[in-house]
Amino acid sequence: MSPGTNNPQLAPLIELVHHRWNIPVIAELHRRSGAKYITLVNSLGVSRASLSASLRDLIEMELVIRNPGHGHPMRPEYLLTDAGADIGPDCRSLTQLMRRRKESDLAFRKWTLPLVAAIGDEVRRFNEVRETLLDATPRAITLGLKSLLEQRWVARTLIDDYPPAAGYELMPRGLRVLSCVTGLY
Repeated sequence: MSPGTNNPQLAPLIELVHHRWNIPVIAELHRRSGAKYITLVNSLGVSRASLSASLRDLIEMELVIRNPGHGHPMRPEYLLTDAGADIGPDCRSLTQLMRRRKESDLAFRKWTLPLVAAIGDEVRRFNEVRETLLDATPRAITLGLKSLLEQRWVARTLIDDYPPAAGYELMPRGLRVLSCVTGLY
C-alpha cells in the first residue's frame, strides 16, 4: 500500500508515522540494541494494544524482526533490521528532542512530521502542502498547521501576489525537527 503523495520521497515517512508509537519504538530498539516486549511497554509507557499494533506495522514495513535465535531467556524479542538500524539514530534524535521540549504529543500525531517535511525550508502555500500530501484531508492539514503555529514550529506569512495568499514556513523550532526528520525518508 503506497500512501498518496505527489512527492514520492515522503511516502516512507507517511507510512512510518501511521502509528503514533512507531518512531519511539524504533528509537528504543536502537538505544537498547533490541528489547523484550515488556521492556518496551515499561520504558515507553505505551499500552500493550498500541505497542502490538506498532510492532506489527514495523514488522510489515521490514524495519523490525522478531529475534529468530534461541538461547538465553534475557535475549531481546525484537530487533531492528538493517533498514530499521539505518533510521534508528534519527528516530532516537527526534524522540530525545521531543522529550526535552515536552512536545511528543504534537510530534507523533499522524500528519505533524509529514507537514514539516512538506513545508521544508521554503515558504509554502496551503494548496502546495495539500498537493504534496494527497491522503491528508484539508481539515487534517488545517488542524495540523494550527497546532504547528501554536507551538511556533511554523510561521504564517502573507505572500504578496495576486491574489494575496497565506504562506507557511518553518521557524527555527520546526527547522530543528526537519533536520531530524530528513533521515527518515
